[in-house]
Amino acid sequence: MKTIRLFPLELRRLLSSRFTWLVSGLTALSPLLGFTLYKPADSTTMLSLFLANPSLAGGAAGGILFGLLTVYELDKAGRSRVEVLTDAAVSPLTTALTRLLALTAAALLTLAAVMVIWLPISQSRIGSVFDGTDYVFAYLLFMGLALPLAILAAAAAYQFTRRMDLSLVLFAAFAFLSLTVWADDWQLCWLNPSVWAMSDDFSNFRLFRSVAYMRLTWLAALAGIWTLSYLCIRRFGKGLLGSLMLGVRRIYRPAIALALLACSVTAWAFQPFYDQSNPDLSAMTLDTLETADGVTCSGRAADVRPDLALGTVQGTATYQFQNTSGQERTVSFGIDPGYSITSAQANGKDVSAVLTGYQESNMALLEITIPADRDIELVLEYGGLPKDWNIMSTMQGEPELSPKYLCLESQNMAPYLLNVAAPEDTGVFPAVIDITLPEHMTVIPFGPSDAEILEQHEDGTLTWRYETSGPGSILYAGDYVREDIQAGGVTVQFYYGRKHQTIMEQAKAAEAVREVIEYCTEHYGSPSFAATGSLKLIQSRVAGGGYATTGASLLDEADFTANNLESAEKGAIPGEVMIHELVHQWWGLGNMFDDSDTASPWSSEGLTVYTTYRIVKDLYGEDYAKEHYVDQWQTAVDDYYQNFYVRNPEYLSSLPEEEQLRISNSLATMRRYSEMPLMILKAEQLAGGEDAMDQILYNLFNRELDWSYPYLTYQEFLDACGLTEEDLSLA
Repeated sequence: MKTIRLFPLELRRLLSSRFTWLVSGLTALSPLLGFTLYKPADSTTMLSLFLANPSLAGGAAGGILFGLLTVYELDKAGRSRVEVLTDAAVSPLTTALTRLLALTAAALLTLAAVMVIWLPISQSRIGSVFDGTDYVFAYLLFMGLALPLAILAAAAAYQFTRRMDLSLVLFAAFAFLSLTVWADDWQLCWLNPSVWAMSDDFSNFRLFRSVAYMRLTWLAALAGIWTLSYLCIRRFGKGLLGSLMLGVRRIYRPAIALALLACSVTAWAFQPFYDQSNPDLSAMTLDTLETADGVTCSGRAADVRPDLALGTVQGTATYQFQNTSGQERTVSFGIDPGYSITSAQANGKDVSAVLTGYQESNMALLEITIPADRDIELVLEYGGLPKDWNIMSTMQGEPELSPKYLCLESQNMAPYLLNVAAPEDTGVFPAVIDITLPEHMTVIPFGPSDAEILEQHEDGTLTWRYETSGPGSILYAGDYVREDIQAGGVTVQFYYGRKHQTIMEQAKAAEAVREVIEYCTEHYGSPSFAATGSLKLIQSRVAGGGYATTGASLLDEADFTANNLESAEKGAIPGEVMIHELVHQWWGLGNMFDDSDTASPWSSEGLTVYTTYRIVKDLYGEDYAKEHYVDQWQTAVDDYYQNFYVRNPEYLSSLPEEEQLRISNSLATMRRYSEMPLMILKAEQLAGGEDAMDQILYNLFNRELDWSYPYLTYQEFLDACGLTEEDLSLA
């Protein structure tokens, strides 16, 4: 009761301090740092540039400022040498709790002022894609919760040490760890959440949930540590240990501290957002499972029912197996690590379904024993919160499921069949996918299939159905606009977010798509999707890039931001990643590459990057293409040949396995995306120039395939150029 009575008095005293107003004023200005010095969100979406970065910078700077204010205020009585008098008037325990509440209240008032001040600025800079919900959550989670966390950390440091200088050093070290050493661990960076991008056109609920989870985990941890330091507050002339012995006499105090710490550790250990996949990116355990002898699958179906409010998935998957072995067999599936199997029945009888614990490439290995019956219908009921791949933990927000956007890929859609082949007479097993979503969402299968409305429900949802083949499929859904474009003799179905419709039309993005397709068709020939007469071009939620498959290409929304589309420096064509992914319809799909040798730089990426360079050169000019492509390739290659572990490979093997994998993967990516296109550019010069290289690539693209090995090989490329490997050496 005394704390409640003293709280308004302490808050009034705190707000009368000039230093408090200085800290609050600097905190209100700190989002400016997000435009200049501190820009952790490196995506080019408008919300990343003008909401995420300012709020993150405000959280980091504001947290440090309020940490300083906390130590300053807690040490005030000691500096003034009136501690004996204040402790005689009010218990130091009551004083500590009252000051903590007052500092927290001051931080919240500052946050409210920041949100009011920066609202019109954010609206004007973000433009038409501004969203009030995103604004509130960004400032509350990215900035707001950093302030009480910093107050708790600084207060705990002071209550343990009772020295201003030492507590400032401890707080500074704690903040420094978050900003540097822990910056790549989304659970440890308490001051600066790991936020690399925010979506303009679609929702950010998954990102907000993971940041909130991290913040609340640290809130429990620091509250527990503060409670322990609260027990160590010096009383009756005793030191730290003596005061601690007095503090623990009331058992509920240490019990609260231990409970908070236990909750924090449990939340950290059982976080629901990322899996425990094998860190070795070259691991292929799930791809090389022993085939179930005598078992084939003639078809599968899935009825998928996402709960978009919770971001979870529930579904029923049905598989038609033929077991000619006359014995029980183990069928293996890859399932999302966040899902569980609630029921598994074969021909109406329960069967064993075991999650082995092994995870790889964002798949958990599921093993199910099917009976010896010749014809088997296996029905699996599954569901849960999709987990993202652990290597993506610094790129939070990828598996978004919300009323505005959804992406389900393979094992996220339904259990993915791993070790069972299709019948020999068909070579494929057909699949029928049903999915129920709100009526405002457009369903887009990623491939040549089209979805049709199967049923309309009274709750405002629709059940869609599409047919495909194979063990898995990919589906996108959201509030999309569709625009049909005629290019290269085919119809391109261009899907983009409705919030961007005006910007897309003003930037003439459809004309950009037409030019890219017509360029590649003219130079290399008809693409693989020409046989079907259509191509889906789908704008995805910001993901750091795109990819392609037969009949569809995915384009990152970051390539369609107002900054990119309206930038005079980038010409009339938006998003060079868009060009890159479209080119994959020629190199990678129109012509396949054998990627089994991960050490080789030869892959579809080399020719795709080179072709993108050629298109950019035509569109933006030679100087632009040289600066943004050739010079960057050369810099990366020079760095590669100077790399310590490239020059001294024997030292690489002495590093921890996880570090070896990180370095090896980074070097392999560089060779494919920088070294190989530079080698192709050298081949162009040796072969007689651009026209000669165009003819060489045209001939390779349209060559007669050997269907026993249909891949375009490096040797074929060298032979077509009349060169040897030594001719293209860059060393």
